[in-house]
Parts: sequence; C-alpha cells; structure tokens
Amino acid sequence: MERGSGFGSSTMVAALAVLVFAMVVMVPEVSATRWTVGSNMGWTSNVNYTIWAQGKHFYNGDWLFFVYDRNQMDILEVNKTDYATCNSEHPLHNWTRGAGRDVVPLNVTRDYYFISSKGFCYGGMKIAVHVENPPPPPTTSPLNEKSGSPSSIFTSQYVLPTVFVIGSLWDAFLRFL
Repeated sequence: MERGSGFGSSTMVAALAVLVFAMVVMVPEVSATRWTVGSNMGWTSNVNYTIWAQGKHFYNGDWLFFVYDRNQMDILEVNKTDYATCNSEHPLHNWTRGAGRDVVPLNVTRDYYFISSKGFCYGGMKIAVHVENPPPPPTTSPLNEKSGSPSSIFTSQYVLPTVFVIGSLWDAFLRFL
C-alpha cells in the first residue's frame, strides 16, 4: 500500500489543521479585562470606589472581580435610585456566591450599580460603572518605503505562523514524493 496517497491521508489532514490553526492565530484578538474591585483593598468598607473607578474604561465583555469577607458582606446589583439611597430590599441580582471571590460579567453596554447590604453601603461599599463598547482596533497607516525598515516586517504577528504553515506544507509535500 502506498503511503500518503490521496487527500484523506493523515499528513494532508495534519497540514490542513496547521493551516487553519495559523489562520486563527493571525486574527487579532480582543481581550477582556478582569478588574479587581478596589485593587489590593478589595470589596470592603472605608474605600471610596468612586475614586477607584474614576478614569477606568469598562468595556462590554470585561469582568468585575469582588474579593470580600464572605461572612459579613455581599454583592447586590441594584438600580440607580437604590444605589443612591443604599436600598437593598429589591436587588436586580444577587451576585454573592458564598466564597468571597465572586465575578460579575459586564456583558451589556449600560450603567451597573452595586452595593453591599447590612449597612455596609453607608460605609462606602457601593460602586457604579459605565460599560461601553470597546474602541475600534487601530488602523494601520500605509508603509512609508523610505522610513520602513526590514526588521519591522519580521516583528509582524504574521511571520511566525506563516513559517509554521510553510514548513508543514513542505513536510507534507516531501512525504508525497
């Protein structure tokens, strides 16, 4: 039986898989950010979360990571009015899972309001974040032939996957000979 003949051979399938993988790797990725609420202070009283959130951009797809004392505090999502008055009687969602390390997905472009009940909201345990769509990817400017250097071509994200694809295809070609 002849080795490597036909399109159904394992070598051809492997080469095709490498090609598809390389194409996926070359697609620029958009990464979400996991924000630890309060940074190293965590979700606790006597922290001004308005100041903590100031200047940060929260994008659709990001996450809020709350670290807190699970025996005392909680994470309640409320509306704007309940946020302003620290009313925890009718939360929109209770994100408390009991571990003291809870993650809230920011998967809708809107304003989010979070408080801690049991009086902690009055001690400052409340945060409002505005979630927006991510900015568009930066556009590339045309390469200026006079100032472009050959090294800029090799720093591209496409070179390494392309080398792997060419190597795999070459290997598959040699196996057919």
